[in-house]
Amino acid sequence: MIIDGKKEAEIIRNEIKKEISDLKSKTSKIPSLTVILIGDYVPSQIYVKNKEKSAQEVGIKSKILKYQKKISEKEILAKINELNKDKDTSGILVQLPLPEHINKEKIINAIHPKKDVDGFNPVNVGNLSSGYKSIVPCTPLGCLLLIKKVEKNLSGKHAVIIGRSNLNGKPMAQLLLKENCTVTIVHSKTKNLQNECLKADILVAAVGVPNLVKKNWVKDDAIVIDVGINKVGKEIVGDVNFDELKDKIKAITPVPGGVGPMTIACLLKNTLECFKAHQL
Repeated sequence: MIIDGKKEAEIIRNEIKKEISDLKSKTSKIPSLTVILIGDYVPSQIYVKNKEKSAQEVGIKSKILKYQKKISEKEILAKINELNKDKDTSGILVQLPLPEHINKEKIINAIHPKKDVDGFNPVNVGNLSSGYKSIVPCTPLGCLLLIKKVEKNLSGKHAVIIGRSNLNGKPMAQLLLKENCTVTIVHSKTKNLQNECLKADILVAAVGVPNLVKKNWVKDDAIVIDVGINKVGKEIVGDVNFDELKDKIKAITPVPGGVGPMTIACLLKNTLECFKAHQL
């Protein structure tokens, strides 16, 4: 089974669109997402443009604040503080990466936890790890929804996550623990990576190494979620050798067309949740 992330993301977007339309009819209010974009890094510009388009399509008011690379950290923090207080702003997102002179940690910490659509604020991170209600980072949330399309009940499954980043690996582990999985995180210092991966009923790869996971790394009945996006020549490939695995295993996400569309759909989902928490 090839898991169609585009199709699943479209289902989520349609559900969000309907809910926003209903809320607008009842309250005359709609969610609003403000994105702060600093500098002229082309991938960030493309990603932000896609977010804006997707938000508008489901009825979310989207605003992009663009700043020159040389803007000071103090000015960005002041703008975030202003947006935190603004009743009409449901969600705030600062597009990463940031210029070197701006401290990412300070910026993430400054966003109000209830407006933190990325789910990166330490309050949301702590709530997720404690099993409390929290805003969940978009990519791992999208991964979990795709896994559950294949297997609804994950209790007792052995999940192996390749990569320990704050953006995906760690929150992914917390989500799978909440589903009663046994979770192993492997990384660049892990001994015998292949052996660990072979234990996985669910394998999530998010390390940025093209075609790292080969056919002989994975069990035949495994579900494989490929978060990697790597440019090899003119091709975009994942962290998993898709061609080797697609006919061998239970289910796999393609790259592109797998996790990517779900990440943006989950951003819209988080924006709606922030709106409901603040303004209803």
